[in-house]
Amino acid sequence: MSHYLHWNQQTIQDFSEKNITAQYNDGYVFTRVGKGHMDQTRSVRIDLSQFELSSENRRILRKTEELAVHTIALPHQNYHWSIGKLAKDFYENKFGEGTFSANKIKELLTTEESNFNTLLQYIISNDPLDNDKYHEQNVGYAICYQNKNIFHYSYPFYNLSPTLYASLGMGMMIRAIQHATQAGKQYIYLGSAQRPGDTYKCQFKGLEWFNGKQWQTDLTLLKELLTT
Repeated sequence: MSHYLHWNQQTIQDFSEKNITAQYNDGYVFTRVGKGHMDQTRSVRIDLSQFELSSENRRILRKTEELAVHTIALPHQNYHWSIGKLAKDFYENKFGEGTFSANKIKELLTTEESNFNTLLQYIISNDPLDNDKYHEQNVGYAICYQNKNIFHYSYPFYNLSPTLYASLGMGMMIRAIQHATQAGKQYIYLGSAQRPGDTYKCQFKGLEWFNGKQWQTDLTLLKELLTT
């Protein structure tokens, strides 16, 4: 991956939900670096009390209507090597060789040294009578952190096969937002906004972004920052 924008870094020792929620509110997010490690970045979140599906969101949901999401508590008790391979292949294809190793994925999903406590598993579920070859196929995952108040959607990866949904990645994100809403979370964090390709996050109603000091809702300014 390209250089990751951050204004500050810290390693916390207090893992209470109250403290972690406060750190996220100050623009920090958990990373894969090590236990308790957080970066303060141009974090992006949705105030779920303000969120509602747009016509484009609904179109994506219709195009991925067979996609289902399940939650798996971490550490993963039934981890399979194929999960790590899927992640490695995805990040290598998107960002280049050596971006994310299968061993690092296994570490994040199976050890107590991980900052993340939830794995979202995405499955294409079809009617078994239609003999579709993708019946109950695992097509994607997202490594996440959640507590009573917040949900951090982080490190998504999925099958890049052209025979699957062209909008699979967006379908996964929208379902994560719906999941967090139904679970009664106050905010869902969607990583950071630092590259031109991140402008797609501006489509969500209720979106806020951290400018290094406070949260902003001016999406026009955010788009300018991302594209200039």
